[in-house]
Amino acid sequence: MARVDCNQEEEESPLLQTSHQILKALAHFIAGVIGSGVLSMAWSIAQLGWIAGPLSIILIAFFALVSAFLISNFHVYPNPTNGNTTMNRSFLQAVHTILGYKNGLVCGCLVYFSLFKTGVVYVITSATCIRAIRQSNCYHEEGHEAACEYENKYYMLLFGIVQLLASQIPNIFHTKWLSIIAATMSFTYSFIGIGLGLAQVIGRGKIEGSINGISTANPTQKVWLVAQAIGDIAFSFTFSLILLEIQSTLKSPPSQKVTMKRTCTIAIFITTSFYLLSGASGYAAFGDSTPGNILTGFGFYEPYWLVDFGNACIVLHLVGGYQIYSQTLFAIAERWYAEKFPESALTSDIGSLKVLGLPKFRVNPLRLCFRSTYVISTMAVGMLFPYFNEVLAFSGSIIFWPLTIYFPVEMYIVQQKIVGWSSRWIVLQVYSTFCLLVTMFTLAGSIEGLVAKRFG
Repeated sequence: MARVDCNQEEEESPLLQTSHQILKALAHFIAGVIGSGVLSMAWSIAQLGWIAGPLSIILIAFFALVSAFLISNFHVYPNPTNGNTTMNRSFLQAVHTILGYKNGLVCGCLVYFSLFKTGVVYVITSATCIRAIRQSNCYHEEGHEAACEYENKYYMLLFGIVQLLASQIPNIFHTKWLSIIAATMSFTYSFIGIGLGLAQVIGRGKIEGSINGISTANPTQKVWLVAQAIGDIAFSFTFSLILLEIQSTLKSPPSQKVTMKRTCTIAIFITTSFYLLSGASGYAAFGDSTPGNILTGFGFYEPYWLVDFGNACIVLHLVGGYQIYSQTLFAIAERWYAEKFPESALTSDIGSLKVLGLPKFRVNPLRLCFRSTYVISTMAVGMLFPYFNEVLAFSGSIIFWPLTIYFPVEMYIVQQKIVGWSSRWIVLQVYSTFCLLVTMFTLAGSIEGLVAKRFG
């Protein structure tokens, strides 16, 4: 009997190990994907209507899943020219290895832009949520018709001060607890938004909205809003940059590729379900009055403490999320400088700093100046364009096609040695071209929205 139990335990161990790897990767994945985008889903569905809205979310989720499956194949790349096997531990490294220096240079610029724009979006979203907490308490005390209006820029400064201190912490993005906390916060405020929307629908006994979505004064305005809505959805599925980093942390057996594909399938299913539930419940509750941000647009006033808690969860998530993305850029820039100028005095430690109860760590002029300048620049751009939906749409439009569609498709063609004008090659090119056209449409709409908001 003891031998049977032992064998059973041995048989279960690989399964438990695989489950552990999937859960760990899932935490990183959810933390990196479910963020500001989920808050705009109700507004996006409101622009597109009850049929086109959910279908757009499902279609872009399918594109993202295809991309994830393609990218997971690039972690191990057997180079046909020299026979060497390369372990690609980042998306940028994979593009450089498989497609060459020029493509790697273009991809690098897009990657750095993507990291920077994520910081800008987090500055805008966090400030909006902090302001919403103050407004919520004001409305509760003085009534829903009170003039509870506050400037976003002061809350951007507050968020920036926190990031100026946190940015001096080296390698914070490697800590597992950050992803776990961020994932927990994502689920929490998503559930709050969904719950408040469903409660309002049940309370009214009526589902708002229509097949055509929100009506506008003229057809041109409708076209621009539809483009912005699709851009917002695309922003919510731009996670290609983190897939290979997550895959590099997984253990074998089974192979990292197999585990990653299972993780991506589960994660995208969960993410898409949340997006659909959040978007549908918000649009059903408010119809043509659906706010751009479901928790800060004040469709919900009560219970005010729950609205406050939801916004606080968003801020807590984005405080850590800002560092998870920004530290990647910090590491790249500082590594380049250290290699380029190994004798520079800017890399020498000048003192120590203690932040947020963490152990003391050393500070050097390069880290202090570069990281502080970066944080200030994200604040400056956020203050210049503090428009949540339009900035999300612009960010998604710029990044979605090249990083989620084009580079993965081209790398797959090279790796699999797919012959030009073969049936597989034609299918992949049609798929890429279709996504390019959609991206151009959303980019035009987002630019029009930013210009209209900024200059009237």
